Amino acid sequence: MNRTAFAAVLLCVLASVASDAQAQRLPQTVRPEHYKLSLTPDLKAATFSGDESIEVTLTRPAGAITLNAAYITFKSVSATVAGAPSVSGAVTLDTEKEQATLTFPTELPTGKVTLAIQYTGILNDKLRGFYLFKTDKRSYAVTQFETSDARWAFPSFDEPAFKATFDIALTVDAGDMAISNSSIVSDTPAPAVDGVSKHTVVFARTPKISSYLVAFLVGDFECVSDVSDGTSIRVCAMPGAAETGRFALSTAQYVLSYYNHYFGIRYPLAKLDMIALPDFGPGGMENFGAITYRETLLLVDEKTATLEQKKDVALTVAHEVAHQWFGDLVTMQWWDNLWLNEGFATWMASKAMMKLHPDWRYSADNAVSLDGTLDLDAQATTHAIRATADTRSEIAELFDGIAYGKAGAVLAMVENYVGEESFRLGVHNYLAAHLYANATAEDFWRAQTVISRKPVDKIMSSLVIQPGVPLLNFTAEGNNTIGVKQTRFFSDPTTNAKSAQAWTLPVCFKTAAKPACVVVGSAAQRFKVSSSKFPFANAGAKGYYRSSYPKAIYQDILARAETLTPEERIILIGDQWALMRSGAATVGDNLDLAAALRNDPDPVVLGKALATIGEIADRIATDDERADLRAWIREQYTSVYRALGPVPAGNDIEPQNKQQMRALLFVALGDAKDPAVMAEAKALANRYIADQTSVRPSLAPYALYVAATNGDAELYDKLLALRASSPDPEVQATSLFLTTHFTDSALIARTLDSVAVGKMRNRDGATMLAILVRTRDTRDQAWNYVTRNWDRIQVSSRSRLVPATGSFCSAVKRDEVLSFFKAHGVSADGPLKMAEEAINSCIQLRNAQEPKLREWLATHPLVP
Repeated sequence: MNRTAFAAVLLCVLASVASDAQAQRLPQTVRPEHYKLSLTPDLKAATFSGDESIEVTLTRPAGAITLNAAYITFKSVSATVAGAPSVSGAVTLDTEKEQATLTFPTELPTGKVTLAIQYTGILNDKLRGFYLFKTDKRSYAVTQFETSDARWAFPSFDEPAFKATFDIALTVDAGDMAISNSSIVSDTPAPAVDGVSKHTVVFARTPKISSYLVAFLVGDFECVSDVSDGTSIRVCAMPGAAETGRFALSTAQYVLSYYNHYFGIRYPLAKLDMIALPDFGPGGMENFGAITYRETLLLVDEKTATLEQKKDVALTVAHEVAHQWFGDLVTMQWWDNLWLNEGFATWMASKAMMKLHPDWRYSADNAVSLDGTLDLDAQATTHAIRATADTRSEIAELFDGIAYGKAGAVLAMVENYVGEESFRLGVHNYLAAHLYANATAEDFWRAQTVISRKPVDKIMSSLVIQPGVPLLNFTAEGNNTIGVKQTRFFSDPTTNAKSAQAWTLPVCFKTAAKPACVVVGSAAQRFKVSSSKFPFANAGAKGYYRSSYPKAIYQDILARAETLTPEERIILIGDQWALMRSGAATVGDNLDLAAALRNDPDPVVLGKALATIGEIADRIATDDERADLRAWIREQYTSVYRALGPVPAGNDIEPQNKQQMRALLFVALGDAKDPAVMAEAKALANRYIADQTSVRPSLAPYALYVAATNGDAELYDKLLALRASSPDPEVQATSLFLTTHFTDSALIARTLDSVAVGKMRNRDGATMLAILVRTRDTRDQAWNYVTRNWDRIQVSSRSRLVPATGSFCSAVKRDEVLSFFKAHGVSADGPLKMAEEAINSCIQLRNAQEPKLREWLATHPLVP
């Protein structure tokens, strides 16, 4: 599952009617070896029937076998032991645990037993299990089983350690395509049902995989295809949309070959399908050989797509294909080691994309992502990368920025420390030792330690097992000696948590020759570093820690900022913001740093600096101070924007960096209410709505955003009409989500009404409501609407809403939020606890820094 998906997983789980039981784990005395599944879905009736056999091995005699099943009606069960007739069994259901116990009249002996089960099920509308979705023309049946929903489609041992092979057959309408994990081995006519012609599609046996990686899809898909290293690759989509899958197809061709060579282990299946679905919860799902995606993360029109849209598609494809090794070939033993799937895929996808598109600045994006992960992990409510998870909701909560972002960052840091080739060999050895099986964190870091002969086990265990962010305080001790002390960093200085934590960390100093890396393994240490000046202490921006320097040394590093890489400058900005959050720096320090970097030639650095200003305006400034900050932005950045010159005419090519700088400054000045930019945005928006090819993709979405934030009912209606008329999923999504940025109260009300009555897909409505509650200009109206119309809000939207309320920044609103959710049965733990912490942190930040902002603005008068 890609990095954008974990919120969708949590949404689905919290929205589920399934109860959350303790002790859901199955006994280890029965292990599945092979499944044979024959499924017949009825899309018109939204039901399916199944005929299943499971070959299991019993480690001791048993009169009953327990497996997982949910929302399934059993018709018959029997068991067969070699050389003996089958015996019928009875079924006892435990709906709370989502388990079925099959009881037999005689005890089954140790060894191999074959279970035969006939059953029926429902094609639900929950985007989970075997589910149904509808377009304007027809219905489709598809699957989404991660984490624990294969049991909705077939009785199974639905835990990742119970890997088995699968033979799958689907009987579907004659005009429909069937897709599953493996290649088709036969396609034959089947008896008609109620006059409807059928055919049965039989698929090749899969390798040993976990049940959550099984997939089957039914519909009139259209596909484009090619080959990579002898493997057939297809991108399939709704009729008429397949051609927009060619960019993803070419990306998959590259990454499949790249991974084959990098891992030294070839992709084992004959084919790899990637299927775009309009109604799909996660961003992507790594089903072995049949990866499913949200349409907007697989399909893209290269003529009109922005660079960011293409980067998102490419990175998502690379992430999901990486899972074919990390997650599918080798699977974590249990969900507490989810990071072995998601952290690896996050790290590996970025690595592949930096090779394929070195000019797309993924390395700078990684620095921004690292900074955001450090912010997340600095909250008191964070958790360790490996955390206890037994129940469905506990497992779902692991799909967060820690399993993806922190785990991926730790892997990048270790690779930087041991060297690329040593790390690659360690990865190969780890995969080779656990092919078609399961693994733990210890398995991985042992493999790396053996190859590198460095203390990778100590480094990784300290970061995987412990929560939180290390803060390294550096001092100059004289004679090229650097002192460092480590403590745990909390973004909120009022946090009462006392920690004597210490990590084992590779710290790389930036010196004139090459980075000088040392290992910090105690609370306080000293090191000799050969450097004429105090070095920047996070060379390459790969270290998972915050850095703090004495003021004079910080000023000296800032004066040498041009000698830092863009990635290092991004982390410098992030460290300064974090130190302000903790009370060790001021809001003025951050604004001074942003001003110092206003002419930075790297667009990602500029974007990070502008984002810091935006955070100050949103979270610290009063309304009057916000207006002053807008004026300051216009004063600081108008000349930088004008220096870019006009947009090239016709088809003249503009350098990519310049395109990105133009877009960033356009949005910054539009948010700052620059009259010329607002007028230009309105003109460009109207041109784009009339003809999507008339505005450069590098500028179009940003002009639409600025126009929407200042837009009227006429523009609002035009965007809705564009959504209704465009066949492009990306245009449809962009037009819809732009309605959340209008600030006119009547238009905000229209958007809220649309979400409440479900005029869009559930996942889109949930995201839109969250945006409206998170955004300062719409927050109060959106929250008031929610409290008055709670019964009208879709259940799925409610679960996104809880974390969104963490954007409030007053004690009054905090108490109101907590009281409201308590009255409506929302648990005080998990997302609500995190929202409460976020509000308290913002209150503390505003109380501490708003007077300093007022003072800074008074000492930085605008030039008349």
